[in-house]
Amino acid sequence: MYCARTDTWYLERVIWLVAGIFALSSTLLGYFVNPYWFILTGLVGTNLIILSLTGFCPMAIFLRWIGFRSKIEKAQ
Repeated sequence: MYCARTDTWYLERVIWLVAGIFALSSTLLGYFVNPYWFILTGLVGTNLIILSLTGFCPMAIFLRWIGFRSKIEKAQ
């Protein structure tokens, strides 16, 4: 079983948090407000797939810009 470190907020952990918040929020908004919000859920899923296949993530670029660093960078 994999258990991620929870003693620090490293870049990858924040990406998982942001993706979860966006996916859950857009699902709830799609169900209770307007079905067009489900498009955002699809975009979040697509971005996660692109991240896993290519390593490119626009959210990671933004998060690095505001100061978050990856787990490897924090370990050094």
